[in-house]
Amino acid sequence: MTRYRTVSIDSLDIFYREAGSRDNPTILLLHGYPTSSHMFRNLIPALADQFHLVAPDYPGFGYSSMPAVDEFDYTFDHLTEVIAGFIDAIGLKRYSLYLMDYGAPIGYRLATQNPERVETLIVQNGNAYEEGLGDFWKPMRAYWQSKTPENAEQVRQTMTPEGTKRYYTTGVKNLENLSPDTWTLDQHFLDRPGNLAIQLALKYSYQSNVLLYPQWQAYFREYQPPTLVVWGKNDRGFLVEGAYAYKRDLQNLEFHLLDTGHFALEEDGNAIADHIRCFLTTHVSVPN
Repeated sequence: MTRYRTVSIDSLDIFYREAGSRDNPTILLLHGYPTSSHMFRNLIPALADQFHLVAPDYPGFGYSSMPAVDEFDYTFDHLTEVIAGFIDAIGLKRYSLYLMDYGAPIGYRLATQNPERVETLIVQNGNAYEEGLGDFWKPMRAYWQSKTPENAEQVRQTMTPEGTKRYYTTGVKNLENLSPDTWTLDQHFLDRPGNLAIQLALKYSYQSNVLLYPQWQAYFREYQPPTLVVWGKNDRGFLVEGAYAYKRDLQNLEFHLLDTGHFALEEDGNAIADHIRCFLTTHVSVPN
């Protein structure tokens, strides 16, 4: 049974989903953009018999607090501070990190700050290499160079109902496999007053992640965390070349490409759950 909880971190209410016994290995599920812990709604019960799963919503996302941009510094460094506080508040000591989209830069910051806490990495369309950033990122790079209204408008187009839906539909095998509840719920949260400014601030902050890629790659080489890559190979935002790049630095790597798009859990959730179960049974102590 999934539990729906809220904990106070630095005067923010952080919503999270939790399932499974705390006696079992923990998987910390870090969601992507433009979604929330809702993206893990099916994966959590699929694995809760053998694992302890925790999925928080970041500030400004899902059901967590959404302070205005003049009340909260929306950067990836700051989101990581909040999630680090969340980890301590609920008493997580060791965990596997599920890293997807925005969850990757948050998770890799956590991993480099406290490598001893990380048992394994599960990477699903989460980037740590320049090869993974293709033409999709041109408007974003222009925005990084100059925060003009014109450049901001190009980025804002990804937050329209059509743009949000494309995150889900691009590259999938069959549109009938997708629930429209996903992009509809995401758009509801994006359309809240003040959220556009929040998302633009995070889009601008994303350049800080690219600058940290060499540091994260050095972490891979030094600590060699066992890593499972399960990647929607038709993703146009996080290119499949970014998945292959992990092979350069990680020696203990299990690698699977899935014939779907950015939100691979929507179409291949059962396969991903099976891969996670087999992978973790090999690398952590899992009860029978």
